[in-house]
Amino acid sequence: MIQTISKTITFDEFVAWYPENSVHKYELHNGVIVEMPLGTGDHSEVTGFLSSEINFEIRRLQLPYFIPGDCLIKPVRDEAGYQPDVIVLDRTALANEPRWKKESVITMGSSVRLAVEVVSTNWQDDYLVKVADYERLGIPEYWVVDYAALGGRRFIGNPKQPTISVYQLVDGEYQISQFRGNDIVESLAFPELKLTAEKIFLAGLPN
Repeated sequence: MIQTISKTITFDEFVAWYPENSVHKYELHNGVIVEMPLGTGDHSEVTGFLSSEINFEIRRLQLPYFIPGDCLIKPVRDEAGYQPDVIVLDRTALANEPRWKKESVITMGSSVRLAVEVVSTNWQDDYLVKVADYERLGIPEYWVVDYAALGGRRFIGNPKQPTISVYQLVDGEYQISQFRGNDIVESLAFPELKLTAEKIFLAGLPN
């Protein structure tokens, strides 16, 4: 992450500041705007592969879901705002979102079917900060895709190994399941997806 402005601001100030048609991606962390670095080639391939596979599943099952081009998540606390690498929205729930039409802002976890972060060097945000914020907002399912095993050992084991951590909301709390190698990733939102962790790590390429 690259810090861009040191002044602490609110989410509404962040939205008002956000440059129109920006080629860069920004998030709000603890009231500070940060520019998210461009992903590596591998990061981009994994993100693109997941988006493609999930989109195919949405079309195959004719689900009322879609992956937006731009979307900001507003957590309960006012000093944060996130843009997941992949987010799946429920079109039927957006009628209740007061800021969606004009600002592409999501304020309710019930509008989200799945949020995905593909881990980069700022792994602490994915495993610590966003997990807490997404749980509190009520996002039902959140994946942390750590294809390069960048996360801390307490999150992905010792020795570290590529891991997909799936957080699913049960009675208001996230329950975590982890998948590696030839494990098929189990998703509540897409129970028929049938992707192994390794296939996601390799962005669909053969071993």
